[in-house]
Amino acid sequence: MNQRIAVLALALLIPSGPTRADPFASEWALSAKSQARLIADGRGQAGFQIELAAGAITYWRDPGDAGVPPTFDFSRSVNVASAEVEFPAPKRIEESDGSEAFGYDRGVVFPIRVKAADPAKPVTLALDANYAVCEKICLPARAVASLGLPKGAATPWAAEIDAARAQVPVAEDAAALGVEITAQEGRNWRLCLPAAPGAPRNLFVEPPAGWWLTAKADGSAEGRDCFALTLRDAPKDAAFPAEVRATITGGEGAVETELKLAPNS
Repeated sequence: MNQRIAVLALALLIPSGPTRADPFASEWALSAKSQARLIADGRGQAGFQIELAAGAITYWRDPGDAGVPPTFDFSRSVNVASAEVEFPAPKRIEESDGSEAFGYDRGVVFPIRVKAADPAKPVTLALDANYAVCEKICLPARAVASLGLPKGAATPWAAEIDAARAQVPVAEDAAALGVEITAQEGRNWRLCLPAAPGAPRNLFVEPPAGWWLTAKADGSAEGRDCFALTLRDAPKDAAFPAEVRATITGGEGAVETELKLAPNS
């Protein structure tokens, strides 16, 4: 009799099904060297949070010399007209094989701008995400998560999503930034812009599909920060001018602008 009572008492202590301690965050999706989840800011917006093991990295939308950019599928969501993932400014990360990655270490929060199909009805954001985690080797990771997005409720994750959104580059006009591009011999250019206080600047360039364009710091002179751009490869039918998205980090904050590159005639 005492044994039956003990068994019953133990059963009452064991949850009957999975529970979520935090109503403003989904369960962690666990992968080798990482874990990921959705978090809510209480204003109907969200973030995709990745935490990485020590020494591991994950990638920006342009992964650099190698790697895989993350992909996001929100097709299972309920009452969502659109969900736009924003990318905080990346770092240049030297990898063990000498290559250079563009991405994040320790972890990252990708802010998600969510628009409800019907603002009067509840929103459930459902995400299927694929990303890569690299340390000595690269491993694929997948996160399947779902979360209701409340409005008007304070959440512990609002500040974290806001901080990540503050790291997203701001769109600026190249002329307003003072960008000057000078064509060099061959398929090379020198890009300069006025120096600014703050962290050292870095330049990331995203050319059209099929093109391979690299950028590296090229010194500072006369109050300007300069970078050398080199076109490494392009499709046989490539036509100039090439429209390039440029992300400039450091200075007083990350900015994003559009460039047009044409060779020296």
